[in-house]
Amino acid sequence: MKFRNIAEKESLAGYIFILPALIGTLIFIIIPVMCSFGLSFTKWDLLNPIEFAGLVNYREIFTEPLFFKILLNTIVFALSTSIFGVIIPLVLAAVINSGIRGSEFYKTAYFLPFITPMIVIGIVWEWIFDPNIGLLNTVLNLHISWLYDTRFAMPALIIVSVWKLIGYNMIIFLAALGGISQSLFEAAKIDGANVLQTFKYVTVPMLSPTIFFVVIITAISSFQVFDLIYLMTGGGPLDSTNVLVYAIYKNAFEYFNIGKASAIAYVLFVIIFVLTMIQWGLRKKIVYNEME
Repeated sequence: MKFRNIAEKESLAGYIFILPALIGTLIFIIIPVMCSFGLSFTKWDLLNPIEFAGLVNYREIFTEPLFFKILLNTIVFALSTSIFGVIIPLVLAAVINSGIRGSEFYKTAYFLPFITPMIVIGIVWEWIFDPNIGLLNTVLNLHISWLYDTRFAMPALIIVSVWKLIGYNMIIFLAALGGISQSLFEAAKIDGANVLQTFKYVTVPMLSPTIFFVVIITAISSFQVFDLIYLMTGGGPLDSTNVLVYAIYKNAFEYFNIGKASAIAYVLFVIIFVLTMIQWGLRKKIVYNEME
């Protein structure tokens, strides 16, 4: 095979190198996405032939009171995790970046929960939240059935989710802080700014692109939470911790209603897509010196 120039040869080599990734994306992402979209308009229980049902699944979803309860649970979980899962790591990163003693230890300690398998975290936190012998009730002298009370089950899961996210988001903020010129902090100090003023008027504006990025990825991951719910509460008590991804799992693999599960998945897709577009549209207002 003859090439007219070196550019054509290099282009062919590039296509050959990315071909395995393209094939994997096609087989494991694009085709399943297209198939699941088609299944959302059908009735199928994995055993009998697929039957076209039109918009029946979507109509069934939006006429069920349980769906709106699950949707509200998902929004509450995602919103709470996104707020606390960004603010707490941001403050910790600023403190560690200030040069406190033992900063390397704190970085490691906060990052360890993120790399710990969720099954381990679920088991440990179930013991911590145990109403009889749990560490939390013992230390705080409380008598709360955390995971078995509809009032406290969701807050308990939010606590665990934020705790696991802190280290990852903190490392991202620390990396961004390392790129800020120290002359800005020195100038603020010369101007008489205290720690809080420096954080508000220097650190936050300069970190706003990173904060924007962390908010988006945290919100998307929070809307897709499944393993934490599956391991710790199973959506209970009384569906107080049931969320959209767990509802997809239950409809698909417990109730064998593949069509409805696919429909819920696309409702979730639309929610995440709209949320991301809104956040992207607001970027010029919340990101310092953002350009088109």
